[in-house]
Amino acid sequence: MDIGHKKNVYIYLDNKFKNTKLKKGEELLVQVIKEDLGNKGAKVTNVISIPGKYCVLMTMSREVTFSRKIEDKLIKQSIAEQLVKPNDIGIMIRTEAINVSIDDINKEISKLYSIYSNINNEAKYFNKFGLLFDNGGILGRVLRDRLNNNCKVYANTEEDVQYINKFLADSFYGKVSVKLYDDNRTLFDYYGIEREILSLRNNRVYLKCGGYIVIDRTEAMYVIDVNSGKNVKSSSIEKTAYITNYQAAEEIARQVELRNLSGIIVIDFIDMDNEQNREKIIQKLQEGFKDDKNKTVIYPFTELNLVQIARRRSGKSIYDYLEENCQLCSGKGKKLRFSYICMLIKNEIFKIDEQRDIKDIHIEIDEIYSNNIKSDVLTFIKNINAMDKTIYVTYRRDEHFKVEPLIFSNQIENLEMFKIYE
Repeated sequence: MDIGHKKNVYIYLDNKFKNTKLKKGEELLVQVIKEDLGNKGAKVTNVISIPGKYCVLMTMSREVTFSRKIEDKLIKQSIAEQLVKPNDIGIMIRTEAINVSIDDINKEISKLYSIYSNINNEAKYFNKFGLLFDNGGILGRVLRDRLNNNCKVYANTEEDVQYINKFLADSFYGKVSVKLYDDNRTLFDYYGIEREILSLRNNRVYLKCGGYIVIDRTEAMYVIDVNSGKNVKSSSIEKTAYITNYQAAEEIARQVELRNLSGIIVIDFIDMDNEQNREKIIQKLQEGFKDDKNKTVIYPFTELNLVQIARRRSGKSIYDYLEENCQLCSGKGKKLRFSYICMLIKNEIFKIDEQRDIKDIHIEIDEIYSNNIKSDVLTFIKNINAMDKTIYVTYRRDEHFKVEPLIFSNQIENLEMFKIYE
């Protein structure tokens, strides 16, 4: 299907969705359920769902269903009996609903149905393909799923502040503090989030016991290897394996969610002979994923001490956001996105400006980015916010970069031949 995106998208033909009789040239209201990834186009469905904090409006059925995490039959019955819902939609009650009144749930249903009606009305008069509704994108999703009355919200644009305030006005929260962050230094850099994000590219994560896990990805799956490392305190091999595996299980759940890994994930735990220890490791994994928003299935140990996890994809992984193909190795390797590197360099230049007024700046950067810079020097200078600087660039064979002020005249003289802008 053509939805006005740079790539065509795919829709499943299925009796379940009542769309097996679609014809070429037919116009259809669809919703994106999976973003495009690599060479794969996005996937869409003609079954519309609009999520709220307490429930989800769905058009596939007319029934009231409940999150699998709501197990109490009396709570389900009480909500179902008091629910006020239009006849032409279905409602799925989310876990958060058990902590609020039925009035709050019904108010949200009314709000979601109003959104649905507006989408349908706009679609009737829409004479071209294009976006009708985006539900706030990632900002909307974070506010719906993570916000509570104890939160303080900082945004770095006036547009986002307005959106958040409107979201709060239409919702059922108490007084939530929303502030505009207007410093030149990026919001993520100021709170140290950039360092945390970049650390997620490291494939080795250390455990408290001295062991570590190694996270690798292939075309088909993610593979996580558990190693005992320096964990040699116990005299029993079985106990050492159990302690390392137990801590690894907890950290793996954390890393999978932080990195948003999905699809097939295979974990190679250290060999254990004790069946009870194996069961405890599975329980620890299940505990780690119990609050995961994505559907996650954990399979038992195999004879080779492997555990397989199947996790539904929702959005892109951290690697898809931060990395791009490296052309120097025929696209087989990955490098940090050049746009992201520029943002980090801009932050470093700002830090230098905070300390003293320096005009001459030396940037040492990996040679894999040389073509990005040389092909459009002016855009590079604009992206690092250095139009008022004299910039010298040298290249190295190392992914790490360095930004330094040139204070002394001999420093400038030594780098004169590497000047790219003044």
